[in-house]
Amino acid sequence: MASSGQPRSKKLKRLVDVQRHLEQMAESELASTTRQRSELGESMDLVISAIGSMTPVHMQFSQNYSERFGRLMIKDKQLSGVQQVLEARVMRERIKGDRLEEQMKDARDLEDREKEDNAIYDLLDITLSGGGAKGFR
Repeated sequence: MASSGQPRSKKLKRLVDVQRHLEQMAESELASTTRQRSELGESMDLVISAIGSMTPVHMQFSQNYSERFGRLMIKDKQLSGVQQVLEARVMRERIKGDRLEEQMKDARDLEDREKEDNAIYDLLDITLSGGGAKGFR
């Protein structure tokens, strides 16, 4: 993974960004579905009030209203299923993003630790080589 010259943490950072974008897309789809269900609920309320209306015009169309209400109920059940799937997808994408973020932080910590170790080794090399040369003069 480090063969392309980029540190592992930078690659994981890009993956985290992509994963968060996927999470936002799933949240957007979920919000759209929730909005559709809300609008559908309002339509169902209007049809129910028309069915229960004592106005002669509405009474003539009560059969049509009841069929319409049945279709709205079917659509609501479908949207409910879609909403559950999308909620699970949002959670799955969020969990993936959190895991990638943890891996990125761990990789960054390891890279920082390696830099610090290399700095100490360089300092030791300089000290030992400089101190050894002074001792022989």
